[in-house]
Amino acid sequence: MGGGRWIEEWDPEDETFWKAKGERIANRNLLFSVISEHIGFSIWTLWSVMVLFMGPEYGVDPAGKFFLIAVATLVGAAIRVPYTFAVARFGGRNWTVFSALLLLLPTGAAYAVMEPGTSYTTFVLVAALTGVGGGNFASSMTNINAFFPLHRKGWALGLNAGGGNIGVPVVQLAGLAVIGTAGAAHPRIVLGVYIPLTVAAAVCAALFMDNLAPVRNDTGAVKEAVRDGHTWIMAFLYIGTFGSFIGYSFAFGLVLQTQFGRTPLQAASLTFIGPLLGSLIRPVGGSLADRYGGARITLGTFAAMAAATGVVVHASVTESLAVFLVGFTSLFVLSGLGNGSAFKMIPAIFKAKAYASGLGGEEADAYGRRLSGAAMGLIGAIGAVGGLGINLAFRQSFQTAGSGTYAFVAFLVFYAACIAVTWAVYLRRPAATGAATAPEATAQRRLSYSEV
Repeated sequence: MGGGRWIEEWDPEDETFWKAKGERIANRNLLFSVISEHIGFSIWTLWSVMVLFMGPEYGVDPAGKFFLIAVATLVGAAIRVPYTFAVARFGGRNWTVFSALLLLLPTGAAYAVMEPGTSYTTFVLVAALTGVGGGNFASSMTNINAFFPLHRKGWALGLNAGGGNIGVPVVQLAGLAVIGTAGAAHPRIVLGVYIPLTVAAAVCAALFMDNLAPVRNDTGAVKEAVRDGHTWIMAFLYIGTFGSFIGYSFAFGLVLQTQFGRTPLQAASLTFIGPLLGSLIRPVGGSLADRYGGARITLGTFAAMAAATGVVVHASVTESLAVFLVGFTSLFVLSGLGNGSAFKMIPAIFKAKAYASGLGGEEADAYGRRLSGAAMGLIGAIGAVGGLGINLAFRQSFQTAGSGTYAFVAFLVFYAACIAVTWAVYLRRPAATGAATAPEATAQRRLSYSEV
């Protein structure tokens, strides 16, 4: 290990190295990565809680509140791209410390302005700052991916992502606790809790995490991934899974307040349930994808999401809160399953492409790891943009119709498109042609069906 907690040699695929010290070091870095990413998700979704504190005295209508959380979603999605490559440039430990400390900026700014009389423009700017928390997912996943051997990556990345996602319901539970005890006039208590937690996460990262010197950016892989059509297809599908999860997480409480007339306390007491279940079930989606194939699980997930959205549309029209809660909570659970299965599809797709191009064995594995690692950051960033679309759709729907019904109809159409794309690209068996040789037909089937 070099100075400044740099590890100069790292070979997790060497079983002797892994058992001797690699596993212990990797697990330690995973633990403190989860802590930092968890705080990042909480800060990113902070305004899903702050808007519950914004009563009539703030002078912000429902459309304005949806725009606040949409701004936070957009910045969090865009910043994932540079965060993906920061780990190799600065080191995983160093970037985790910096990105954790950076969370003090949006939290401190919100603490300073969260009171009636603050201009709406100021609220928009402060909400935009919370987007830096959305970038922590990309850098954290890139960093942990490098620590673990191939046979442990699924478990490690699933735990890392799930632990981070749980930051969403935790911050919402914190908001519920404050509203239920101190009342809706004290949002600064929530912010005051997260400031020392953020400092603690940064200190722990500095003390217990490491940088990996062998990790370097592969610009060639990035360019190749950008040119590959499957990167963009999977980004589209990830909009439907993770975009739904983060978009609904931001909007749930506000929809309950605006459409169903819930008080801040009533809304907060329900808001955390969906994100919590969606976070906990994400590893299950990955495990089902391992067993039955990612494309099959993803297709089934989108079909179930379409059905659940139909239930929500019915509940919205009939103004049935009980049915609405069942349908909306189902959407969270299903989006969590889809997050796991869709992410599992990415390395399988690029490995299948390697076989289709004539590679095999270790060469195919290396190609799949190289391209999937480069594609994941871009796919994650574009997927998060789905959260922006959801909140803008809600904003427009409430402006024009006074309810979220039109938005849910639009989501139903989008899930239908995801079903069609998943089946057509990854599950439909290619038609047999006389021009195709036996090896070519095998490669086509491997790419379109067997491996994904």
